[in-house]
Amino acid sequence: MMSPGRPVAESILDLVGNTPLVPLRRVAAGVPYRVLAKLEYLNPGGSVKDRIGASMLETAEQKGLVRSGTTIIEATSGNTGVGLALVAAVRGYRAVFVIPDKMSSEKIRLLRAFGARVVVTPAGVPPEHPMSHYSVARRLAKEIPDSYYPDQYSNQANPEAHYRTTGPEIDRDVGEPLGAVIGTVGTGGTMSGIGRYFKEHRPRVRIVAVDPAGSVLGPYFRTRQLPKPVPYQVEGIGEDMIPQSIHFQYLDEFVEVGDRESFLMARRLAHEEGMFVGGSAGSAVAGALHWLAGRPLPEGSTVVVILPDSGDRYLSRFYSDDWMREKGFLDAGATARDLLGRKAPTPALVAVDPTTVVRDALSLLRHHSISQMPVLAGTTNAGSLQEDEILRRGLQDETVLERSVAAVLSPPFTEISADAPVADVIRRFKEERAILVRDAVTGTPIGVLTRHDLVGFLSEEGSGHAL
Repeated sequence: MMSPGRPVAESILDLVGNTPLVPLRRVAAGVPYRVLAKLEYLNPGGSVKDRIGASMLETAEQKGLVRSGTTIIEATSGNTGVGLALVAAVRGYRAVFVIPDKMSSEKIRLLRAFGARVVVTPAGVPPEHPMSHYSVARRLAKEIPDSYYPDQYSNQANPEAHYRTTGPEIDRDVGEPLGAVIGTVGTGGTMSGIGRYFKEHRPRVRIVAVDPAGSVLGPYFRTRQLPKPVPYQVEGIGEDMIPQSIHFQYLDEFVEVGDRESFLMARRLAHEEGMFVGGSAGSAVAGALHWLAGRPLPEGSTVVVILPDSGDRYLSRFYSDDWMREKGFLDAGATARDLLGRKAPTPALVAVDPTTVVRDALSLLRHHSISQMPVLAGTTNAGSLQEDEILRRGLQDETVLERSVAAVLSPPFTEISADAPVADVIRRFKEERAILVRDAVTGTPIGVLTRHDLVGFLSEEGSGHAL
């Protein structure tokens, strides 16, 4: 792996690893921890699988299992194929990759761009079925002379790569504040390798695995019984069998995330953080926010979330509104979050806590030219402040202005999820003057909507809705 600051690499393979950490400032707003994203999509092949592609073939070279001209054959969801193709291109190997047909067309085209042969097999068949991508890859490895089948699902160079590189990188770059590492699992190599490193060096660091709804890995971890897999759309993570490359003893907890939440979070990462990532990154961040909502770590802890691959593999999938609507993952209309986005220059959320002095709260209302705001005790909706009520009470008793806002509380605003459609917001405003909006994943308050906000939105949209 390339050392930090090295000016010239010997080959593209020297650029694998040492990926940066970047804070998630908007999607993790309100989370009481520092949340850092490890950008594995900045590896040269665009994914975390570059690490194991290099590791598995370097190990095979050391054992004399491959040589120039050898054909590398692998069953893959795409990214491991790209990692192996990088090494094959540099070392002069041929490559054949077997990929299930649920994977995006971009992945197939990408593998072919590296000069690989791609064999597409049916998705949804059991692993032991002769047409599964596992079975077809094994058969081709027997039929093609001078071939090598790395088999990422059993190859221990898979988790070893992350034990030797990813875990130490996180430890080096974050240090003592690190409380947890959170990431998705498929073969399990990434989180098993990272987990092994921290169990040996800093065992208090929690290792949290995120699994797609429908995968067998999370249920097996909890019950040690193998359930029947259920099809899901997110690519590259989860399994319908238990790989030998996953080591559950190094994992502390599993979190389950559904397709829709994964894809919507990936799109949010692009829109709000400038991180163009795949669906598994959406799963990782959504799973992390779910887990962190339970306040599982000491105050001041730092959390690292692994973002596995780039969004350029999914332009025809969940980055397409038409595809999302076809699959039922995208509402046709706008949401409460969209209304909040149009409040600028007024901040989406102006609030005070119950200990704020009334005079200061009144100044805040006037500064932002608003007449009401929520009173929040942490994330709890403790009540509201109404300017007219403060003035009425102040005229009766001028000392009210020097008391805490707890003395002039009005009832709390009603609440709604940020993902609620505008139609739901309209229905609420038939009886309410203001609505507190909470993030659908973390439950954190992220803004306040008023009838004024809704009227402005509807007038811009040219809508026929009426209040």
